[in-house]
Amino acid sequence: MFNSRDPQYRFPTGAVEAGGVIHFRVTLPRELSCSAARLIVEPENEPAILCDMFWCGMNGEDREWWECDFTPDHKGLYFYLFEASTCRGVQRLSRGDHGKAIFGGTYRWQLTVYQQGFKTPDWLEGGVMYQIFPDRFYKAGGDKGELPAGRTYHEDWYEQPDWRPNHEGRITNTDFYGGDLKGVEAKLPYLKELGVTCIYLNPVFESHSNHRYDTADYMKIDPLLGTEQDFKDLCQSAGEMGIRVMIDGVFSHTGSDSVYFNREGRYEGPGAYNSMESPYYRWYDFRNWPNEYNSWWGFDTLPNVNETEESYNEFINGENGIVRRWLRTGASGWRLDVADELPDLFIDRLSEAAKAEDPDAMVLGEVWEDASNKSAYGVRRRYLLGGQLDSVMNYPFRDAILGFLLGGDPAAFGEAVENIVENYPRPCLRLLMNHIGTHDTERAITVLGGEPANGRGREWQSSQKLDPRQREVGVQRLKLAAAMQYILPGVPCIYYGDEAGLEGYRDPFNRACYPWGREDKELLDWYKKLGKMRREHRDILARGGCRIPAAEGNLLVMERFVVRGAEGEDCAFRESLLLIVNRSERPQSILSLALDLSNAKPVLGENLEGVRVLRPYSCALLKFCKEIKTSP
Repeated sequence: MFNSRDPQYRFPTGAVEAGGVIHFRVTLPRELSCSAARLIVEPENEPAILCDMFWCGMNGEDREWWECDFTPDHKGLYFYLFEASTCRGVQRLSRGDHGKAIFGGTYRWQLTVYQQGFKTPDWLEGGVMYQIFPDRFYKAGGDKGELPAGRTYHEDWYEQPDWRPNHEGRITNTDFYGGDLKGVEAKLPYLKELGVTCIYLNPVFESHSNHRYDTADYMKIDPLLGTEQDFKDLCQSAGEMGIRVMIDGVFSHTGSDSVYFNREGRYEGPGAYNSMESPYYRWYDFRNWPNEYNSWWGFDTLPNVNETEESYNEFINGENGIVRRWLRTGASGWRLDVADELPDLFIDRLSEAAKAEDPDAMVLGEVWEDASNKSAYGVRRRYLLGGQLDSVMNYPFRDAILGFLLGGDPAAFGEAVENIVENYPRPCLRLLMNHIGTHDTERAITVLGGEPANGRGREWQSSQKLDPRQREVGVQRLKLAAAMQYILPGVPCIYYGDEAGLEGYRDPFNRACYPWGREDKELLDWYKKLGKMRREHRDILARGGCRIPAAEGNLLVMERFVVRGAEGEDCAFRESLLLIVNRSERPQSILSLALDLSNAKPVLGENLEGVRVLRPYSCALLKFCKEIKTSP
């Protein structure tokens, strides 16, 4: 009766610009004797809008078409359904599975309407991202000198990170290996060979933990990482190789051991903890100064800041603020830590500051759910509607990929992907940060090959290593995961070391040092081939459409496609990439998929020429070019 993902029922499909016309069509059984039909649109927090549909002919012998146009006049979330007056009374058509209509039900379709003229940076489109935890990637900066107080140093690059509580029973994350910015610069040729076009650096500002999410001084590069000049040199050298640098912005909290709070008395001060006359006092919310204050998730070493305090806002987002300062220094964008905990007005100003400094600056947010309809702290967020985020970290795709490869319902994978494609504005969709592992998750190979942690603690996690069979399975599944990651809409992001087969459960085991000289050659070669494939087929993968033609049993088929042809010509060409995945430990025939593989050219993986069977844990990536008629 209706399918929101099919252009014959809704055109255009997906999110739309404010002011754009959307054509809706439903097809109803003739036997219902429908006398009237209505589209009911409910803009969020506004009265419903009723749109009468008109009868426009038969659809075969026993169905009829009803149609109407609707034009959303402002950005926001709209929800819609249909009603039909029939011989059986008023019938409601609501959202069922896979975007299709059902009679009755309570679910509505979502219509995302974004700001007219909303644009996002072009430079990331079709590229490859690479996430680096700076302390653990590579060290090339020479002697580190005297360590700041409270830090310890590993002489052995390959030993396990500290995980046991100290003598006070606290886990401090203050052990360092000495990875630095010069080390990242030294490995730019390696990253270039992987096809990387954007480096995402976890925090680089002075902080006293190895993760550096407890900022001590936003104005300084952490001394173990190098100097401001080292950062400039990295950005310049990367730029000369066609690689941009995006940095982590931690603006919802600072460290207690910081210039601004100074609880530990390391700095001259006075910080907010030291004096109510401190210029930073109003940045924080004290319940009972100085020892009772709001902190991030209750960690007293991470006092929350009040982002709406004007002096803080000016410090971060002002003309000479932190956002603009580091863009001037060479960064190409910001990844916003815990975007859910940053107020809308703060993100508005941050985006304005970034775009004022550089219209091509990237602003990407950490959001774990569907960012198009996310509510945080009782407020519906407007991250992707224009004026805030350019895009987000794409955890839904990660969950879908890993879930499928571990035996989940293939249809659930398709639904997860198509929901995001339907809900996200196209300017955001093309720049999604598609990762399968980060510093906040288990290593992908451990998830795919190892035993689930199931809540077991660090003692158990510290002793785990994949046995040879687990390792073999993990490698093969990770190759499939990466192939899926590189084909999906958005930009694949490699978490440093995944391409080398680095293992590990949760923090700190997922943050071990890159295994230089000990890489898994099979995996590394696969990632290099994927990077080459991205470069060669950028035109399809950057903005092409996405379909899931089949998802059944152990098989999954994904397609990316573009249609080329000049306006007014009689025909056009449809170019596409088709990925067929067998997640099973057994060979799988693909005959049941009824795929037309004539004229297919193998790109990567299995060669299916004359064969219709995929080997265990394997995939085939094929390219097609087909002429299609565009006029009668």
